[in-house]
Amino acid sequence: MSIPPMTAWPTTEPADVELVSGDARLAVDLRGGGLRALTAGGWDVLDGYPAGTVPVGRRGGVLLPWPNRLRDGRWTWEGRQLQLDVAAPGKPAAHGLVTWQRWEVLARHSDALTVGTVVEARPGYPFRLAAAVDTLLAPDRLTVTVRVRNAGDRPAPFGAGMHPYLSVGATGDGGIGDAELTVPARTALDLDGGLPTGTRRPFDGAVGRIGDRALDDAVTDLERDGDGWARVRLRGSAGELELAVDRAWPWLQVYSGDTLPEGQRRRSLAVEPMTCPPNALADGVDLVVLDPAETWSGTWTLTWTGA
Repeated sequence: MSIPPMTAWPTTEPADVELVSGDARLAVDLRGGGLRALTAGGWDVLDGYPAGTVPVGRRGGVLLPWPNRLRDGRWTWEGRQLQLDVAAPGKPAAHGLVTWQRWEVLARHSDALTVGTVVEARPGYPFRLAAAVDTLLAPDRLTVTVRVRNAGDRPAPFGAGMHPYLSVGATGDGGIGDAELTVPARTALDLDGGLPTGTRRPFDGAVGRIGDRALDDAVTDLERDGDGWARVRLRGSAGELELAVDRAWPWLQVYSGDTLPEGQRRRSLAVEPMTCPPNALADGVDLVVLDPAETWSGTWTLTWTGA
């Protein structure tokens, strides 16, 4: 009996999915599930990256099952010591496990999209999560909802975040210094190398013109409006952006891109909704713990008004 030649290959397309609403266009990267690009007319509302390239600085990324950094990749859960992969001894584990993972399209309309993936149990994170990101695009507004379900058979701790870089017209290094910023937060963690030192300090969110100020701050005690949402505002030559988070996101990371490569440095501002601060798996601060089949969701929005 002859065996027919094997010709099957894994799916490689699509790599991107695009939504359109009015003159607004959003591209979602199925490698990682993140927001690759968002434009409104001629305005790059998000400082993204070209299709098919490797993004620097986790641009637009989904951060799951933890945001930001975990010291040495080590943590303990229910008395069990766990070790995640790190780039080198002494380096933190950073930004979760799904950055390079394939996501699939679960639902799609012209202006709405749901993508999803499964975080499989592995050494260092022995829990199984189903994750979905819902995006809804309007001509002047993006609404993003992150959903997580415990797909395992025991309680699962996790943290979530997203990593959009907001752009208000700067195209060259240092251009974000001309932007005006307001962050609705009263407290910041003291960080060393992006990791908590164990202390906190007051944070004045009325930043005003950014100038030469280097921002890489994990902030909390968010000041919320009557509807329960906290709103970050960034204004520049292209217009004004408002990033708002519901109560599922008690933390923000604000990063001015000072350590990015030349040509991408300080030209936009990362404002990252987070459920917990850096090192939360180890410190236990604001972790979400889901029982089997239990779900969590959090929504944030980005609104733009042209100059």
